Amino acid sequence: MNTSEDFKSGQILLIDKPLNWTSFQVVNKLRWEIRRAFNIKKIKVGHAGTLDPLATGLLIICTGKMTKQINTFQGQDKEYTGTIILGSTTPSYDLETEIDKTYPTDHIDASLIHNTAKTFIGEIEQYPPIFSAVKKDGKRLYEYARAGESVEIKSRTITISEFEITNIDGAALNFRVVCSKGTYIRSLANDFGKALNSGAHLSVLRRTKIGEFDVIDAISPTEFISTIGGSKA
Repeated sequence: MNTSEDFKSGQILLIDKPLNWTSFQVVNKLRWEIRRAFNIKKIKVGHAGTLDPLATGLLIICTGKMTKQINTFQGQDKEYTGTIILGSTTPSYDLETEIDKTYPTDHIDASLIHNTAKTFIGEIEQYPPIFSAVKKDGKRLYEYARAGESVEIKSRTITISEFEITNIDGAALNFRVVCSKGTYIRSLANDFGKALNSGAHLSVLRRTKIGEFDVIDAISPTEFISTIGGSKA
């Protein structure tokens, strides 16, 4: 069982982020619970890579001196699974916003889907979603978006190592992707729809791996709290 000194010297916690939680909320909750359980006045706690509220899956949480390793973890490749819906788009590229446009899908078959997925493998240019935390002139892009302001977004070079469509169920495509730091899966879904001469948005997203860390080894915030609830420093 971990002690207060363990958390101060540094721990790596693998957390399975629940739906509708922000990554910041997970960090704040765990920091508060660690301080409460061990009567610690102050302790560093941070995460290695943000997940959107509508995404679930692996968050690497670092405490104490291990927070110095956050940049290293953030730079590692990540694996995601999820679902892309063909034939419609949203301003946020996911379900945070309502569908704004619909597109024909009659011309799309399984062969086209799989062949198009292959064209995304390798180093590609990608534009972050306007509904994202990327900063432009000191403001987050989502601040411009929510204010209805247009803003020029610069593309970034990212790498897709693997992108496979694992199941096709009508307009719903299940996928698995392995990608570099800085990749937006929402943008990938939107770009994939365009490449199919249609439209698409992300409906489900789960981060399954960061480097060698796997979500199968992660626990929920509630499970973590229960493991330290009765602990004493």
